[in-house]
Amino acid sequence: MIRGFFRLVGLLLLAGGFIFMVYDGARYVADNTLRFTRFGEFWNDVHQSSQHAFRVWVEGLSPWLWNNVVRVILDQPVFAVMAVLGILLMLLFRPKKPLIGYSRD
Repeated sequence: MIRGFFRLVGLLLLAGGFIFMVYDGARYVADNTLRFTRFGEFWNDVHQSSQHAFRVWVEGLSPWLWNNVVRVILDQPVFAVMAVLGILLMLLFRPKKPLIGYSRD
Protein backbone atom coordinates (compact mmCIF):
# COMPACT_ATOMS: atom_id res chain seq x y z
CA MET A 1 0.00 0.00 0.00
CA ILE A 2 2.81 2.41 0.83
CA ARG A 3 4.44 1.51 -2.50
CA GLY A 4 1.30 2.60 -4.32
CA PHE A 5 1.22 5.88 -2.39
CA PHE A 6 4.80 6.75 -3.36
CA ARG A 7 4.11 5.78 -6.97
CA LEU A 8 1.11 8.13 -6.90
CA VAL A 9 3.28 10.93 -5.49
CA GLY A 10 5.83 10.22 -8.23
CA LEU A 11 3.15 10.36 -10.89
CA LEU A 12 1.84 13.67 -9.50
CA LEU A 13 5.37 15.11 -9.49
CA LEU A 14 5.84 13.97 -13.07
CA ALA A 15 2.53 15.62 -14.03
CA GLY A 16 3.59 18.79 -12.20
CA GLY A 17 6.85 18.81 -14.12
CA PHE A 18 4.91 18.53 -17.37
CA ILE A 19 2.64 21.41 -16.32
CA PHE A 20 5.64 23.63 -15.60
CA MET A 21 7.21 22.65 -18.93
CA VAL A 22 4.02 23.76 -20.70
CA TYR A 23 3.93 26.95 -18.59
CA ASP A 24 7.51 27.84 -19.50
CA GLY A 25 6.83 26.98 -23.14
CA ALA A 26 3.76 29.22 -23.23
CA ARG A 27 5.80 32.02 -21.68
CA TYR A 28 8.42 31.49 -24.39
CA VAL A 29 5.78 31.76 -27.11
CA ALA A 30 4.33 34.92 -25.57
CA ASP A 31 7.62 36.76 -24.83
CA ASN A 32 9.85 35.13 -27.45
CA THR A 33 12.54 34.82 -24.76
CA LEU A 34 13.49 31.53 -23.15
CA ARG A 35 13.17 31.83 -19.36
CA PHE A 36 12.73 28.84 -17.09
CA THR A 37 11.10 29.03 -13.69
CA ARG A 38 13.83 28.12 -11.20
CA PHE A 39 13.05 25.68 -8.40
CA GLY A 40 14.33 28.13 -5.76
CA GLU A 41 12.05 30.89 -7.07
CA PHE A 42 9.07 28.54 -7.10
CA TRP A 43 9.75 27.38 -3.53
CA ASN A 44 10.22 30.99 -2.46
CA ASP A 45 6.86 31.93 -4.01
CA VAL A 46 5.08 29.02 -2.34
CA HIS A 47 6.50 29.37 1.19
CA GLN A 48 9.45 31.68 1.80
CA SER A 49 10.02 30.97 5.49
CA SER A 50 10.30 27.21 4.96
CA GLN A 51 13.09 27.69 2.45
CA HIS A 52 14.96 29.89 4.92
CA ALA A 53 14.43 27.37 7.73
CA PHE A 54 15.68 24.58 5.45
CA ARG A 55 18.77 26.63 4.61
CA VAL A 56 19.55 27.20 8.30
CA TRP A 57 19.08 23.47 9.00
CA VAL A 58 21.32 22.36 6.11
CA GLU A 59 24.03 24.91 6.91
CA GLY A 60 23.94 23.67 10.50
CA LEU A 61 24.66 20.14 9.29
CA SER A 62 27.40 21.08 6.87
CA PRO A 63 27.92 24.42 5.09
CA TRP A 64 29.47 22.85 1.97
CA LEU A 65 26.28 20.83 1.41
CA TRP A 66 24.25 24.01 0.92
CA ASN A 67 26.73 25.59 -1.50
CA ASN A 68 27.63 22.52 -3.54
CA VAL A 69 24.46 20.45 -3.65
CA VAL A 70 21.29 22.23 -2.57
CA ARG A 71 22.07 25.49 -4.32
CA VAL A 72 22.69 23.65 -7.57
CA ILE A 73 19.30 21.93 -7.25
CA LEU A 74 17.58 25.23 -6.43
CA ASP A 75 19.02 26.80 -9.60
CA GLN A 76 17.57 24.10 -11.87
CA PRO A 77 14.25 24.52 -13.72
CA VAL A 78 11.17 23.37 -11.81
CA PHE A 79 10.05 20.97 -14.53
CA ALA A 80 13.39 19.16 -14.47
CA VAL A 81 13.51 18.80 -10.68
CA MET A 82 9.90 17.61 -10.45
CA ALA A 83 10.28 15.21 -13.36
CA VAL A 84 13.49 13.65 -12.00
CA LEU A 85 11.98 13.23 -8.52
CA GLY A 86 8.82 11.75 -10.01
CA ILE A 87 10.72 9.28 -12.19
CA LEU A 88 12.94 8.26 -9.27
CA LEU A 89 9.93 7.60 -7.02
CA MET A 90 8.16 5.64 -9.73
CA LEU A 91 11.25 3.51 -10.40
CA LEU A 92 12.13 2.92 -6.75
CA PHE A 93 8.63 1.83 -5.79
CA ARG A 94 7.66 -0.12 -8.90
CA PRO A 95 5.93 -3.47 -8.36
CA LYS A 96 8.07 -6.57 -8.15
CA LYS A 97 8.26 -8.72 -11.26
CA PRO A 98 6.27 -11.92 -10.92
CA LEU A 99 8.14 -15.17 -11.16
CA ILE A 100 7.41 -17.03 -14.37
CA GLY A 101 7.22 -20.79 -14.64
CA TYR A 102 7.61 -21.76 -11.00
CA SER A 103 6.77 -20.52 -7.57
CA ARG A 104 9.09 -20.06 -4.67
CA ASP A 105 7.97 -20.67 -1.09
